[in-house]
Amino acid sequence: MADELRARIRSGALRPGQRMPTQARLADEFGVERGVVRQALYILQSEHLLTNVSKGSPATVAPDLGLGGMPAGPGAPPQPTTVALAPRIAAAFAAPHVEIDALCLTSVSLTLAIGEPLRQIHAGQLKPAKIDVRVLLPSRDIDLAFPVPVEGHGEGAPVRRRWLAHRNAQGQVLKHNLLALRATHGIDVHVTFRALPFTPPVKLYLLNGTEALFAYYLLMRRAEEIDHEQLEMYDAEGTRSMLFAFAQGTDLRDTTFVEQSHLWFNALWETISSELLLTS
Repeated sequence: MADELRARIRSGALRPGQRMPTQARLADEFGVERGVVRQALYILQSEHLLTNVSKGSPATVAPDLGLGGMPAGPGAPPQPTTVALAPRIAAAFAAPHVEIDALCLTSVSLTLAIGEPLRQIHAGQLKPAKIDVRVLLPSRDIDLAFPVPVEGHGEGAPVRRRWLAHRNAQGQVLKHNLLALRATHGIDVHVTFRALPFTPPVKLYLLNGTEALFAYYLLMRRAEEIDHEQLEMYDAEGTRSMLFAFAQGTDLRDTTFVEQSHLWFNALWETISSELLLTS
């Protein structure tokens, strides 16, 4: 239903600023309950295609559907992770069973993106029954490719200590916020981390078995003060990485990319990754 309404909006059949049909009318048209209608509308609102979604008056097609309002969904242009990831995560949380797999350097982008669906759950707008999250992060026992000092590496280097503390803190926040939904909303939540024996040059998010969001870590040389010392390092800001979106069913290319991404992730998870404890 969300796919059909999204297509109508993008084709111009539903114009910017136009009021949507009532939820009762949409329920009749699609032969579904009103709760299903609301879930579809919330998905489109999370993608900034609709506004004013509620149980009362009909929603409105977003008045500005230019580039800045486009979601990181099928057919959308690449956008920075901070812009593109949150709407897709929120849309994924509209499903009864939410499944998110992530491969990344620290999980900071995922932790930030989870904030919006958590807010919608607490507001009663989203009600998943089960949430499964798996995250692959670099092991603390490897020599990182990045971030690293330009001059001199070393096991106890400040740059490495800062990365490890950041990785652990972001992972702990993500796990705590999700597991809290068990007590507050009775949701069956499972969050698991495993460690990779290499530094991932890319980041990957797999959503509900149907979407793959992919970005490159772009290295740069920059200076930062760590432990009262100005250090030059090679690093990548993952939150700014351009996120490319692929969805099953869009075309053969996208479908194959999503399927192969799942095979790759599962192969890493089940073979060379190891248990990861989020401790210092």
